Amino acid sequence: MAGGSGLYIDAVCKGIDELPDPDPVLREELENMLQSGGIEALQQKLRSLDPVFYRSVDLNNAKRLQRAIEVCLQTGKPYSELRLDKPKARPFRIVKIGLEVPREELNNRINHRTDEMLKKGWLEEAGAVFPLRHLNALNTVGYKELFAYFEGRLSLDEAVEKIRTNTRRYAKRQMTWFRKDSEIRWFAPGKKQEIIAYLEKKLAEI
Repeated sequence: MAGGSGLYIDAVCKGIDELPDPDPVLREELENMLQSGGIEALQQKLRSLDPVFYRSVDLNNAKRLQRAIEVCLQTGKPYSELRLDKPKARPFRIVKIGLEVPREELNNRINHRTDEMLKKGWLEEAGAVFPLRHLNALNTVGYKELFAYFEGRLSLDEAVEKIRTNTRRYAKRQMTWFRKDSEIRWFAPGKKQEIIAYLEKKLAEI
């Protein structure tokens, strides 16, 4: 598998804790709480329900706050008690490879990719889904900034520059996350033969 989402990769490699499915009614209530009281309302609610998780969670991430509150209210237990974070037995072996490029090159690639996506119709695509901007799937880097442009809160140039900046910040957070994983072997993207040799070695050990 290939991907940049640390949580997704961890879920595949380590398994996930058994937590209740989202409750649409409760989720709507929490969304209303966010809209009426701001993220501070969610922060205070979580603090009262689970002070342990409150001290470790990203307090500016509304979705994580909402999910933690949701689980607390559904189960009657603190979210921190249910998050065991213990790897589950997996029916496969895992070899992890990371691709790393110099920061300047990465930033140039991000800028180029943003420009290319806009040339190929990203602005029109964002306009087509603008009426659905309230959906969580569209609460992502790129769409948020273009939606702000459609709403008149940013000029197009400002939106594009924010996309570049926020994508660079996201890439930095990804690298910080993956750097903590000692199982990842890092390579430059062009080192194809070295990567193949490493894979062959690891497969021979399985």
